[in-house]
Amino acid sequence: MMQLSPEIAIVDAETLACMGLRGLIERMMPEATVRTFNSFEQLVRDSPDMYFHYFVSAQILLEHSTFFVERREKTIVLVNGSAGKPQTAHFHTLNIYQSEDGMVRSLLQLQQSAHAHGQHLPADLKTPMEKSAQPEDPNGLSVREVEVLILIVSGLTNKEIAHRLYISVTTVISHRKNIMEKLNVRSVSGLTIYAVMNGYIEADRI
Repeated sequence: MMQLSPEIAIVDAETLACMGLRGLIERMMPEATVRTFNSFEQLVRDSPDMYFHYFVSAQILLEHSTFFVERREKTIVLVNGSAGKPQTAHFHTLNIYQSEDGMVRSLLQLQQSAHAHGQHLPADLKTPMEKSAQPEDPNGLSVREVEVLILIVSGLTNKEIAHRLYISVTTVISHRKNIMEKLNVRSVSGLTIYAVMNGYIEADRI
């Protein structure tokens, strides 16, 4: 049987929130088909059971709880802040009122916790033995560039990276520029997606 790409539904009355989340998910899962719906009724008219995941606003969840409780493992509730309501306590939640970097981290952590498939990284990613065992980077990053990438997405400043790797700040900046050019990425959130998706760091360490 042919493997179909996963389909993901975003159900939220706020169009801008839908579009922003859709863009992030498409960057993280380019193989997925992401559809947006401004109401539960629109979702129901579109074969709702075919979806791999539902990202749904808390309001729509509460109004149609029976549908989503039956699909709890596939449902992520969009909340305004870190704390959800008691009615959402048994669902995965995603705070949509945070920075893009924060959203990326939250999505990666959700994805990794739900779909790890047993592929866990070594406890200490930064030892020389483990680095030498890493396969070649698909975009041609050198071992040193991978080291810098890991430290960038871990939240270290250029000065802190220089101190950690015993190199100058100028060299760190040069590595950072080369990494972004090789990956055609212009933001830390983009680097974070790349690092997690390629197994350089686990989402709960960023």
